[in-house]
Amino acid sequence: MTMTRQDADAIRALQGLEDGRSSVRLRAALAVGTTPDPRFVDKLVERCAIEPEFFVRDMLTWALTRHPVSMTLPELLREVRSEHAQARSQALHTLSKIGDWQAWPTITRALLSDADDEVARSAWRAAVVLVPPGEESALAAVLATQLGRGERETQLSLSRALVALGEVILPALRPATTAPDPRVRAHALATQRLLRGPDAGFEFAIEEAKRVLALGGSGQEGR
Repeated sequence: MTMTRQDADAIRALQGLEDGRSSVRLRAALAVGTTPDPRFVDKLVERCAIEPEFFVRDMLTWALTRHPVSMTLPELLREVRSEHAQARSQALHTLSKIGDWQAWPTITRALLSDADDEVARSAWRAAVVLVPPGEESALAAVLATQLGRGERETQLSLSRALVALGEVILPALRPATTAPDPRVRAHALATQRLLRGPDAGFEFAIEEAKRVLALGGSGQEGR
């Protein structure tokens, strides 16, 4: 059986995704996305789970978005249930880029509170993109349970996700502003401040929240 040029190009691209050089893997992912082919989907998803370089993973995600949702969605939904954190995280990231509401049921409370910070952050971002109209308040309530979690980068990701939902987050934030844990209180107050003035920046908001708490304020003055 004669191999066509298209077949030869596909084989080279698939081999390139496994090359030891990240620059070669990046070019291969670009080639795959530029010329989508059903034969690429499994390998792209498989590679996302193990690719060590962020910028290559991002290109792999882009390549997946170039393929039909009917082919990529089932594979990604399976990856979300993987025991490997990177597989879950990258699948969630890709789902957020595809933006198909069919993926919403897979964004479970367990994923939103995943023990791995990268998985949880990817789940927060995906949830904000995929949440159906009318479900924003319920999502905000779940996200609010994660306030105070992790280091500054993780807290910023959560605040951004909450702020993206808009004013519906305020009832979920209010109890957290008087929580026993000072990290939770400060994070809740900083998120409120970001909602009111997103240009202020998270660093300013979190330091201002800490200052208010140190002075014995609740952060609710004047509201």
